[in-house]
Amino acid sequence: MAGVKDEGAARSRNPADESGRARQRRRTRAAIVDATMRLLVDGSGTPGVNEIAAAADVSRRTVYQYFPTLDQLLLDATLGLLTQTDVDAAIDAAGAGHGAATERVEAMIAALGEAAATSLPLGRSLIRLTVEDGDGQPRSADTPRRGYRRVTWIERAIAPLRDELDDDLFEQLVSGLAMVLGWEALIVLEDLRALDGPAQTRTSAWAARALIRATLEEQAARDARDGARG
Repeated sequence: MAGVKDEGAARSRNPADESGRARQRRRTRAAIVDATMRLLVDGSGTPGVNEIAAAADVSRRTVYQYFPTLDQLLLDATLGLLTQTDVDAAIDAAGAGHGAATERVEAMIAALGEAAATSLPLGRSLIRLTVEDGDGQPRSADTPRRGYRRVTWIERAIAPLRDELDDDLFEQLVSGLAMVLGWEALIVLEDLRALDGPAQTRTSAWAARALIRATLEEQAARDARDGARG
């Protein structure tokens, strides 16, 4: 594959892959959770919906659109406090140069694995609250109910590949990695495979490497076909 592409050959970012509305929803959700995290750190007691809405500069209605119950919001924010700083630092420490994506993803997985000892029980609770509404009824699946933090970490970790991959392959890689790291992956490996923490981390990293390798191979095949046509 060619190295750095000039402006005329750069891959365009197709807004259809992830609409502006979807990105705005992620930003709004992040603002609500981040505001809740700040209020929890302040130590002035458990914040209420009114206080959280004011801190996030959104309405009560908006808070409830993203978090039907206050418990789910508080749980999501608590998980953020347990993992946010460590995972961000791990990704940054792995470097940002060309070819660093795999190392950055492995660092992210290792940091999540280290946090799992204390945060996995909360992760299980968050999953339960996500799939059930406040009255125990299934929720609509028309928009993502959680995971903005994980998606942001993944996009940040594989940022060195953004200019190498077509838009659809980049987004597909984000989706694939979201399946093999995080709470769901750890729960499957623990409950179905009885793996301990280190083995869970190794398995997630192995799957992530395979996804990155397959994506790069698919991109190389596309580039070869395009070159042959040219």
